Amino acid sequence: MTQALDAIFFDIDDTLFSTTVFADKARRAAIDAMMRAGLQADRQDAMRELEDVIAEFSSNYGGHFDKVLDRLGPESFDGHNRAVIVAAGVVAYHATKWRELKVYDDVYEVLNWLAKTQLVRGIISAGITIKQAEKLVRLEVLEFLTPSAIFFTDQVGFSKPNPKLYRRVLQRMHLTAQRCLYVGDNPTHDIDPCNAEGWSTVRIRRSGRHAQEEGASKPKHEIRDFFELRRILQDDYGIR
Repeated sequence: MTQALDAIFFDIDDTLFSTTVFADKARRAAIDAMMRAGLQADRQDAMRELEDVIAEFSSNYGGHFDKVLDRLGPESFDGHNRAVIVAAGVVAYHATKWRELKVYDDVYEVLNWLAKTQLVRGIISAGITIKQAEKLVRLEVLEFLTPSAIFFTDQVGFSKPNPKLYRRVLQRMHLTAQRCLYVGDNPTHDIDPCNAEGWSTVRIRRSGRHAQEEGASKPKHEIRDFFELRRILQDDYGIR
């Protein structure tokens, strides 16, 4: 017997695309560009300092490259204008965004398929609103999503893993948890709170920093790619 389903919501990072791989490529490109612009440091030391800055100040901090120069000391930019070195890192990082940011091929195919169904197709994503919105635009998936079903935590007022976030989404969309599915990679931020609220959950365990973590509860489904998600939607929920 199939289960009734009205809506499916997705996380963005390490769900629609590999945030972990993308971020590593972008950061390495930035350090290489800074060295070409005059940074005088061992590449591995510079990378290590950048990773430490991100860990300590978060990925949303606005002065990563400036802080790296602070840590490496004034000798690391001796004879050069440090602003030029920082700008080189910023430009290289964003150039990598243009070049590398794209969804997995299976994600694109399955989202395209879902767009032909009657399901509400939404996003529930944590992070700075403009950064998460930019990702959706650059990933070129907006045409497959329901415009009114895109939620960023900064706008909602609750962040993951607060279950009130998922409750508020249901209220705004006039949906019931029992007829909604959430797809995410983070067991404690995506799966546990949705399970607690009565959603059906799908954990994608493909890659990323949360791939080896376990939460307090088990997802209803676990997948390695979106082709498996499509089979579940067809077999368990009767989506055609």
